[in-house]
Amino acid sequence: MRWIGAGFLAWAVGWWINVRLANGAASDQLGIKILIPVIFGVTVLIVWELLVRGFGVKPVFLPPPSDIIERLSDEGPRLWADFKQTVLKGAMVGYLVGGLAAFGVAVLADRSEFLTRGILPVGSFMAALPIVGTAPILVKWLGSDWQSKAAVVAVMVFFPILVNTVAGLRDTSGMQRDLMRADGAGYWPTSFQLRLPA
Repeated sequence: MRWIGAGFLAWAVGWWINVRLANGAASDQLGIKILIPVIFGVTVLIVWELLVRGFGVKPVFLPPPSDIIERLSDEGPRLWADFKQTVLKGAMVGYLVGGLAAFGVAVLADRSEFLTRGILPVGSFMAALPIVGTAPILVKWLGSDWQSKAAVVAVMVFFPILVNTVAGLRDTSGMQRDLMRADGAGYWPTSFQLRLPA
């Protein structure tokens, strides 16, 4: 019972400190603006710890923050290896490959009406496909290492970026393009200079 009372006391003290800081004369200072959410977060963690221990909640359902921090410190190297494998290798490489490839194909499609008419319907179709349908195929082809994850991400980002980049490149009036060409501008200034915000 004392854990529960301590939890409510910690909440009241944290609340009181934050109210004093938020309504104080120095509430506009950057340090106070940072300190208020930090105090709130620390208060939530303290109350969580005390109430979980006070009510005897099983760690399977809701572990106390001290157990979570201990487990994170014990499993840090494994979590870092998983982060590198999944996020840095799989997701980021896939995003860069898919985005750069989509941009390159969009520039080619913008220069060729034939390519635009051929690629945009396929792009719209592929963008509408659920990833759960294409991911198993890519995993079967490439294995279950980071390459398959990168391929799934590349396919996910390729077609939306392609369709939107082509739409952005086409979003100029004929008069704007004629004016740029009259001033002696080539393809790159004509295509990209017109889209920059004023």
